[in-house]
Amino acid sequence: MIRVLQALWDYAVIYVSMAVFAATCLVLSAAALPLYALLSRRSGVRIGRLGISRAARLYGCWLTLVGAYRLDLDALDALRDEPGIILAPNHPSLIDAILILSRHPNVTCVMKSDLMNNMFLGVSARLAGYICNRPPRRMVRDSVTELRRGGMLLLFPEGTRTIQPPVNRFTSSVGLIAKRAGVPVQALILETDSPCLSKGWSPVRRTPLPIGFRVRLGRRFAAPDDARALDRELESYFREELADSVQNRWLAVRLLRHKAG
Repeated sequence: MIRVLQALWDYAVIYVSMAVFAATCLVLSAAALPLYALLSRRSGVRIGRLGISRAARLYGCWLTLVGAYRLDLDALDALRDEPGIILAPNHPSLIDAILILSRHPNVTCVMKSDLMNNMFLGVSARLAGYICNRPPRRMVRDSVTELRRGGMLLLFPEGTRTIQPPVNRFTSSVGLIAKRAGVPVQALILETDSPCLSKGWSPVRRTPLPIGFRVRLGRRFAAPDDARALDRELESYFREELADSVQNRWLAVRLLRHKAG
């Protein structure tokens, strides 16, 4: 009976937390819509990023309060207000960007085009001046412009959530942007013990709680002369750092199931 009640509680916490996230996004979008039309771009970006960061921090507090997550994000505080730098994390789950943004109110996030056009996220993301990943040339140009202004850019080198341990093959975006902007790349190592919100995760499958989620600072790579060499070095570094990572267990199981199916 205790196990049944615990399972029901875990399901309830996950589904309610997802509903809270959706409601938070709708509130942000409703607030952002008139601001996007009325404010100057500079004011809109500042207010939009601050609003997203505060909302993300509150959501992180909610996840901790209800016992959904056990978060260790303190390492991110060391990067506060650093100018002209690319944050390059691995990408095990959907919540990664939210938790990173919760610690930094002035980060430009590179987002997939379908998220930029999403009713839950699109308006607030546009107000905050986030950058769409399509078309690639414009994404690179806008990212370089933001970095040259002294901004901080959040860009996932895998391009999508991790589907094979320890990381997917990296795209060529990080090296190219770092070279053109002349800025360093800060690796962020994300580790989680649960497949919740990962690629292919089923909400029907029970997720034992709390979920452990940790961010630690990795190596900082100098602005490169050779963009492709940096991309290769960055991928090799992540593979080495995450070789014994806790998420490799469930990533390996997921990969085996995918191949068997």
